[in-house]
Amino acid sequence: MTTYLIDADIVAFKAAAATEQAVDWGDGFWTLHGYLNDAEAYIENYFADLIAKLGKGDLVLYLSDKENWRKKILPTYKANRAGTRKPLLLPVICEWMRTRYLAKSVPLLEADDLLGIKATKDNGCIIVSEDKDLKTIPATVFNPAKDAEPHKITEQEANYNFMFQTLTGDKTDNYSGCPSIGPKTAEKILSGTETLEDMWAAVVKSYSKQKLSTEVALQQAQVARICRASDFNFKTKKVIPWTPPI
Repeated sequence: MTTYLIDADIVAFKAAAATEQAVDWGDGFWTLHGYLNDAEAYIENYFADLIAKLGKGDLVLYLSDKENWRKKILPTYKANRAGTRKPLLLPVICEWMRTRYLAKSVPLLEADDLLGIKATKDNGCIIVSEDKDLKTIPATVFNPAKDAEPHKITEQEANYNFMFQTLTGDKTDNYSGCPSIGPKTAEKILSGTETLEDMWAAVVKSYSKQKLSTEVALQQAQVARICRASDFNFKTKKVIPWTPPI
């Protein structure tokens, strides 16, 4: 039976955001509240719709840990999110997911990493996520918000998307990539490259043109890298930061 690897971070956030309500009690007094039952129903319907579209399968949910291994490489990673209010019920829903669906997390890893590791380790898995970062994983991926059906990402496509992300950076996750390089420029830089070695050489050259060292390019690549099975030590449960091909 197919295993659906669920990005539970996104599902929990969507459920929490969709079911919280602001109430005006008059005289300038407002409160924010949410009903857990509504959020639970939102999630149950989300999974029912998924099964209706893709067929029966096992749901395996992953949640991000509170700590993040990428911050050891780039301390400012996701620092832009500090102080941003999260939906009221988010932590409660995450705990409910752990009980109801046995949602899993691993110290220092993001949900994306767990999805990538599992999908590249075991056969018969489909990643279910609305996060574009999962395009860097050579696996079968389904975006419920955009896709009509799951699609297979080849290793070459995954490597291209990984190097593309290394060039453009990600404002949402607060890493810059290579200065002055947007999507169109990144496409030109990687145009004609086929192997990861060629892609990396093009990336390093682009950083060099901006008077940035290979070490800076590597730092950006390491935080852009969504873990695959080869990037994880299963004995120590620790990430192996990406190193360039020789």
